Amino acid sequence: MKARQKRIALIVGGLASLAVAAGLALNALDSNIALYVTPSEVAAGKSPQGKAFRIGGLVKEGSVERQDMTVRFVITDTVKEIPVAYTGILPDLFRDGKGAVVQGRLGGDGIFAATEVLAKHDENYMPPEAKHAIDQAQKGKP
Repeated sequence: MKARQKRIALIVGGLASLAVAAGLALNALDSNIALYVTPSEVAAGKSPQGKAFRIGGLVKEGSVERQDMTVRFVITDTVKEIPVAYTGILPDLFRDGKGAVVQGRLGGDGIFAATEVLAKHDENYMPPEAKHAIDQAQKGKP
């Protein structure tokens, strides 16, 4: 093999390795991305199908029901409501009427199966996604 052919083979091999590494990195990033969707968008059918995503808003007053380690509640943007089921330990600051962002998947029965629940962390804070969802819902309210 001539020196020129060796260089070409080395360059082609390097480019192929780079393409494989880039493909694996993009695949890993795609599987870890969770898009943010408002309850109104979920109700309108604009949520990702078969993928994990986040819903943010307020926990509806009086909707929290605990049964062993499973908690059921409703998250709302004051226009639409989405029922949520979560199995696990909730954050200490999770309360009725307070802001929360939940991550998970929407089931065929319309119940959002949460894998993670994030709650506000002081009296004046609301997750930016939840605040934006509520503001957008209020603008669209008749």
